[in-house]
Amino acid sequence: MTDASPPHRRRVRYAGTHPKTFAEKYKELDPATHAEAIEKVMARGQTPAGMHRPICVQEILDILAPQAGEVGLDATLGYGGHSRELLARLSPGGKLFATDVDPVEFARTETRLRALGFDASVLVLHRINFAGIATLLPEAGGGFDFILADLGVSSMQIDNPARGFSFKTDGPLDLRLDPSTGQSASELLLSVTRAALRDLLGDNADEPFAVPLAAALQGQYLETTTQLADLVRQTLQTALPKRMPEAERLVETTKSLQRTFQALRIAVNDEFGVLDRLLDMLPGCLRPGGRVAILSFHSGEDRRVKKAFQSGERSGIYARVAPDAIRASFDERRANPRSTSAKLRWAVAATSL
Repeated sequence: MTDASPPHRRRVRYAGTHPKTFAEKYKELDPATHAEAIEKVMARGQTPAGMHRPICVQEILDILAPQAGEVGLDATLGYGGHSRELLARLSPGGKLFATDVDPVEFARTETRLRALGFDASVLVLHRINFAGIATLLPEAGGGFDFILADLGVSSMQIDNPARGFSFKTDGPLDLRLDPSTGQSASELLLSVTRAALRDLLGDNADEPFAVPLAAALQGQYLETTTQLADLVRQTLQTALPKRMPEAERLVETTKSLQRTFQALRIAVNDEFGVLDRLLDMLPGCLRPGGRVAILSFHSGEDRRVKKAFQSGERSGIYARVAPDAIRASFDERRANPRSTSAKLRWAVAATSL
């Protein structure tokens, strides 16, 4: 009889005393086995590789006030951190629907949540874009008692080089949340006009160097995030004032890199268009008195949410809306710097029209 078990393979060794690349962080990528290592990473104010730390959890719970027996929706499942907290408050008799468009992370999060005991009787999962949540209404009994939408890109997507979301690591220049649909960022740069790229950089990221960057990037065949980042750096070397101190040049270049990647990601995922459709259909998806909370991470998103909620309040669709955006607490920003740009807004549906 032969032993059919696969041969043991040693993990890849990394140079130095601490792992640096995503693949080398084997302890962070296996939180169930290495809880102590995860705690150490989080104590340093960092997000472990392959994980996402939910933001403004208590603030969201206070706003949505989930109760036993209610039916809710987490329109952006991500790593499932918010969903876990909501589910804990819906029992007994409640149900949470959750959606996400990312096929890679959706499958991982489903496996993780099912293993925690959340079966289909309490957690209903659909891999769809949140612009299509109205299709869930028949299954949800006609409406939701509360809806949450966290518009941020998850840390798992940003940190994994294979997804191509960050200029800090080399990966394919893609930037799509669902790589099976639409065109990649690489394809967009080849097909977009210079004027359209200039407007895209300005509208999606308030990029002050949109004109020289559009001239440099438009029509270029760039396959990787590193190629794009290098071209942005070269462009900024010329565009920035020659007498600017080197430290300031580095800061401004990094900001332009962040804005350029953000602008392209928003474009290839039609993030503003999808958000507009969500905001239009929200009132029809909420039960009378239903609550909605939306967490945004840049000004373009927040403006849309603010205007939609205020317009809904004036028309009587919403009984109350957030007077101001809620920010993550000082302690949360210190513990999780990725929460710094978050803005949370809420609305409560009218009990009758």
